[in-house]
Amino acid sequence: MEPLAHPNLLANKLTQEMRLSLVFLAVLALLPLGVSSPYWLGVLIVSMYFAMLACGWNLLAGYAGQFSLAPAAFAMLGGYTTGLLAFHWGVPLWLGLPLSAVLPGLVGLALGRIVLRLSGPYLALTTLSFAEIVRLVIYNSIDFTRGDQGLHVPALLESRVGNYYLFLAALAAITLLIYLLLRARPGRFLQAIRDDEIGAASRGIDVVRYKTLAFLISCAICGFAGGLYGTFAQLVSPELGIVTQTGMVIAMVVIGGMGTLVGPLLGAVLVYVASELLRDAGNIQMIVFALLVIIFARFFREGLWGLARRAALRRSAGANASARGA
Repeated sequence: MEPLAHPNLLANKLTQEMRLSLVFLAVLALLPLGVSSPYWLGVLIVSMYFAMLACGWNLLAGYAGQFSLAPAAFAMLGGYTTGLLAFHWGVPLWLGLPLSAVLPGLVGLALGRIVLRLSGPYLALTTLSFAEIVRLVIYNSIDFTRGDQGLHVPALLESRVGNYYLFLAALAAITLLIYLLLRARPGRFLQAIRDDEIGAASRGIDVVRYKTLAFLISCAICGFAGGLYGTFAQLVSPELGIVTQTGMVIAMVVIGGMGTLVGPLLGAVLVYVASELLRDAGNIQMIVFALLVIIFARFFREGLWGLARRAALRRSAGANASARGA
């Protein structure tokens, strides 16, 4: 028995969103043709790093209904995995980068088996506590991690344009991975759990198993993003895992559109670029984005993507009505 009443409707919605995601990624691919400034190319690269985090968090919160406050902590774990392996043991990046996804994924698997039996504020508080513990351990392990001095990470590519397209390719691969997961049976189970956890369990879905799967994949995506970011910035530090980084990720998803494929991509790029534009106005970015999150969560729960879709539907309905009247 299928967990969702209209699997074809879900598949069509996902396919439409995937096509729009590909269009958005294609637009990003063309931007270096008109953006020559190394600074703004760097801003766009970092926005794509946040887009990866947003996609990972959206899989867990938007599609599985599990509110974690640790995406930045897992990105930090991924960055330190790549950095420490290269710094202490000379492990090449072609091996360190995959491990930046594997280790956070395994940590997420172990943590998920414990915390995903909780729900609501208890899950959020537990993941927040975990994130702060990990950050403080890294901060205070000066002999091993170099603490707040930061840890040097070798560069994977020297060219800024090369890094741009590397991040773009990684973001496209993550988007495709999430799309394929959601089109498959586990993806429908996750959305059934999000919509009615008790009902999903009563229909034979192993709720903890599928929530743990989503947590594992989300943590692996965030870890890989952190590892890739480390090779671009050539430095990782405990600042990667601070709570405000997680707040930024949540703002991006909520503003762009939670529970959609294209929303986190749109939200991440717009929010991060806007934060750079607001930098000269003082440290007010998080205040502005916090207010926007409150407004969108209260009045526009589908985010910018939802607003655009409703506007398109209204325009289409108006055009059809005019055609019938003629």
